[in-house]
Amino acid sequence: MKILGITGPTGAGKTTALQELEQMGARLIDADAVYHQMLKEDVQLRRELEEEFGCMTDENGDFDRKKLGNIVFQDPKALETLNKIAHRHIVNKIKEILKQAEEEGIHLAAVDAIALFESGLDRLCHDTIAIIAPTRVRIQRIMDREGISEEYARMRVEAQQKDDFFTARCGHTLYNDCGSREEFAEKAKELFVVLV
Repeated sequence: MKILGITGPTGAGKTTALQELEQMGARLIDADAVYHQMLKEDVQLRRELEEEFGCMTDENGDFDRKKLGNIVFQDPKALETLNKIAHRHIVNKIKEILKQAEEEGIHLAAVDAIALFESGLDRLCHDTIAIIAPTRVRIQRIMDREGISEEYARMRVEAQQKDDFFTARCGHTLYNDCGSREEFAEKAKELFVVLV
């Protein structure tokens, strides 16, 4: 099974690129979605996070990601601690998902992870692709997609690695300066056809 690692900052257009891979028969694994699911179901992960950051449960008994975000996006040390805890759990879970996909006979998988390199997920991949876009475009996309304020969107963007972090580490780069979603999808498809 060929495994592609897709990374880059939030709001750059990874979803559009991943949809192209899905049309090519790829099993998509979204590290963020895996993490969010684990925050709901993985008692050990929640326990470790609450031991470090205090109670993160809201009035409904759900994990309050925004509360945690407000702590870690303003404190690089706290973000580093969160990542250390979360990455270990996420990598193990994604290894399980990949193993299952291979057993099902899937020939192509794509791991979508903003922290592809920091987490060590890149070591599971045959090729890595950075997807980047102008900062102002990314902030607007995040605001539109998640219904959050510009201030919170900017805080999230500024807490992430800069473009050259991704481009220097990845084997390939897709720069999303396209005028439309369709144009970028075509650009992504051209690269993926060569890689797979």
